[in-house]
Amino acid sequence: MTDALFINKPIEIATKSIEDESIDLVVTSPPYNIGKEYEKERRLSLDEYIDWLEVIIKEIEPKLSKSGSIVWQTGNHVSDTEIFPLDILTYPIFKKLGFKLRNRVIWQFNFGLHAQKRLSGRYETALWFTRSDEYTFNLDPIRVPQLYPGKRKSNADGGKLSGNPKGKNPSDFWEFSAEEFFRNEPIWKIPNVKSNHVEKTSHPCQFPFALAERFILACSNPGDTILDPFLGSGTTVLAAYANGRNSIGVDLDKNYIKISKARLEELKKGTLRIRPGYKNVIKPNKKQKVAKVPDEWL
Repeated sequence: MTDALFINKPIEIATKSIEDESIDLVVTSPPYNIGKEYEKERRLSLDEYIDWLEVIIKEIEPKLSKSGSIVWQTGNHVSDTEIFPLDILTYPIFKKLGFKLRNRVIWQFNFGLHAQKRLSGRYETALWFTRSDEYTFNLDPIRVPQLYPGKRKSNADGGKLSGNPKGKNPSDFWEFSAEEFFRNEPIWKIPNVKSNHVEKTSHPCQFPFALAERFILACSNPGDTILDPFLGSGTTVLAAYANGRNSIGVDLDKNYIKISKARLEELKKGTLRIRPGYKNVIKPNKKQKVAKVPDEWL
């Protein structure tokens, strides 16, 4: 039976209770050190923050199986309106530990804070690292429909169909083809979890279920154990449980552990609201007020 374990301790201490090489996949989104409620007591300088992340990554590394992977989803640290790309700053840490980068996935979304002195940020990245050249990658569960299913190779190549009948390999830009919307809108985006999102909890920077699920399906197998060292609202544990994986969620904040446990119970009962992975981003029609140019702008 699928199991989910919650640990309410700092990750540096929590890892001591996790066996070495017992984790098949880490899926996580660490804090960005930008002053969120769970960071206010430990706001660090950028150098201190990167040093702290290195300590965490070094604690996680021996817990990962030889064929295991880490998905490190992150955005930007912001200081005095200057941005510092955290994926670039943390990459050397993983490389120094011998990890190999398989993909740098771009997660694009429509909504977020509006910048005034620079362009508004509308994407984050997820770095997929493997510990060795022997790793899990399941393409079939994450394939998307072919855009041109009848496309063929040139006559010189025999005129055979060029596509895979199971679908195509999704790009590293995280574009998703949803079958029921495919004809009208072949590309759809995973929206970030804001105030009107059905998955929204009190956590200020929540991980969408569909994003965690896609990595779990691709980079692990049923029965594997998934670790999230920065659990937050528990989305990684939920996606793992929903897809027959075991999971361990670690968080320093006991309130987030409580929220995660409550959401897991809802999932087990079938009452948890989750935004389906195939659902398109809603676009307002011409009759809706939000789609009309307001009088004040005319």
